[in-house]
Amino acid sequence: MSRTPALIVGGGPAGATLALRLAQAGLPHLLVERTRETGDALCGGFLSWRTLAALERIGIAGDRLNRATLSHVRLFAGGVVAEARLPQPGRCVSRRRLDRLLLAAAERAGARVERGAGVRSIEGRTARLEDGALLTGEALFLASGKSDVRGLARPAAARGADPTIGLRVRLSPAAALDRSIGGAVELHLLDRGYGGLSLMEDGTANLCMAVHRSRLREAGGLEPLLLALAAESPALGERLAYRASGSPIDAIANVPYGWRATESLTGLFRLGDQAAVIPSIAGEGMGIAIASAMAAGDAYVRQGAAGAETFQAGFAAQARRPIAVAAAVWHMAERPAVAQAALRLARTAPPLVALLARMTRIDGPRPDVRPPPDEVAIGGWNPRIAR
Repeated sequence: MSRTPALIVGGGPAGATLALRLAQAGLPHLLVERTRETGDALCGGFLSWRTLAALERIGIAGDRLNRATLSHVRLFAGGVVAEARLPQPGRCVSRRRLDRLLLAAAERAGARVERGAGVRSIEGRTARLEDGALLTGEALFLASGKSDVRGLARPAAARGADPTIGLRVRLSPAAALDRSIGGAVELHLLDRGYGGLSLMEDGTANLCMAVHRSRLREAGGLEPLLLALAAESPALGERLAYRASGSPIDAIANVPYGWRATESLTGLFRLGDQAAVIPSIAGEGMGIAIASAMAAGDAYVRQGAAGAETFQAGFAAQARRPIAVAAAVWHMAERPAVAQAALRLARTAPPLVALLARMTRIDGPRPDVRPPPDEVAIGGWNPRIAR
């Protein structure tokens, strides 16, 4: 059995951000990531102004993610369209680009990363890898994203009676599509679902959808479901016309939107989607991943493994309002008549959309868990170096 003071399971935004923090603080750790090469995980890709500011503080400049910024949100429900300015500009980036940049920054800072090391199960703070090897840490940071790990799976009840399925298709680069979308993130509100669309750093458009299983069952498959959604929403149908014939539909089942880890055990830190799953209509999933990693890093630097319980309860409290607001918007959006009425209101009062955008953001680390100002600042963060 191999031992490490801090074991990080998962090399996505949460795990990589935490590894970067611990490396900057000079704290020994090991990050294990199941993939040997960075893939393009299913994700909407939206980064809010707050998340961009957090990334800037750890050395990831916005222009390295995507030179284009997003200034507006455009909403569609049936034949009703509304548009409003975002409180501040955001960006859209593929997970392939973001994960590569964060892992590279972590490794340059001295992070220890082992790739191709998939975790089969976890018992206590010990992880069993796919090859049978055992790794244990005084502290274990679970950053496996939407994928559960046996032994620490989120409760099945969190999925609900009609679980949500995440879908993603890429639309081919096209000048006409660029003109249609422009500097906006689009939200297409549908019966029992929605789709978010924006332009990526490579010129493609990323269409990420959250649809209830009942709609997939009624359609009889993923391809028929896309046809049904395109018929329901003419604007979405126009966008889907740019999908290359035969291009894949990425899917993930049973996303437990609204779930929060409100408590933990000594030494177990849940990060990202393993800490809180905000309805994706808010576009704050990656914000939660990065903010939770920063808060967990603060707690670990100050208290070691003993900081897990305080961190988990505190982060759950931070995430309560953004998730509650996002859930209310999501449930409204998936009811066509309600969504259309809401968009008509939004056309007359665009500041309401900006207000909802602000209310669904996750705050950064709380002042009461940040290290004292007289400690050594490292990379814009102020960790106390363990002696």
